[in-house]
Amino acid sequence: MKCTISRLIVVGLIAVLAGCSSKGGTQGDIQVEDRGTTADEAVTSGAYGSSDFSSYSLNDPNSPLARRVIYFDYDSAEITSSDQELLVQHAGYLVANPGQQITLEGHTDERGSREYNIALGDRRALSVQRILELNGVLPEQITVVSYGEEKPAAEGHGDAVWRLNRRVEIVYQGQ
Repeated sequence: MKCTISRLIVVGLIAVLAGCSSKGGTQGDIQVEDRGTTADEAVTSGAYGSSDFSSYSLNDPNSPLARRVIYFDYDSAEITSSDQELLVQHAGYLVANPGQQITLEGHTDERGSREYNIALGDRRALSVQRILELNGVLPEQITVVSYGEEKPAAEGHGDAVWRLNRRVEIVYQGQ
């Protein structure tokens, strides 16, 4: 995970530095290549390929932005590498739309005390917030709330149900 977060930080720095040099060149120890894109295009294209972060993308089921739930392992707030890539896409949209605000809702399964689950849901939401902010999202755009086990995605007991309830939901305001 440490390597993946470092990679995300470098990708974010490259996008920012690309805006500082319109002809390419070296920015500190990072080589910035001019591909004929503006800083805004570099940020809104996302770190993992070209994407159009226009407003309709939030409701387009074919857009990566349509996926707004991050799942977690039992008793963990660690984000998988594939979910980190998804969060980079969301960060690109939020950076391109600084007036857009989101709420990160942390959830847990039913195991554990109420207090423990509230704290775990909070840690999960803060993990998502950290990745978004490392990729340029302003802290003012993000609200974090933990529901613990109080708002399950699925009712019942057992691994399949618990897996669905261990999550952070990204809720875009006005959507």
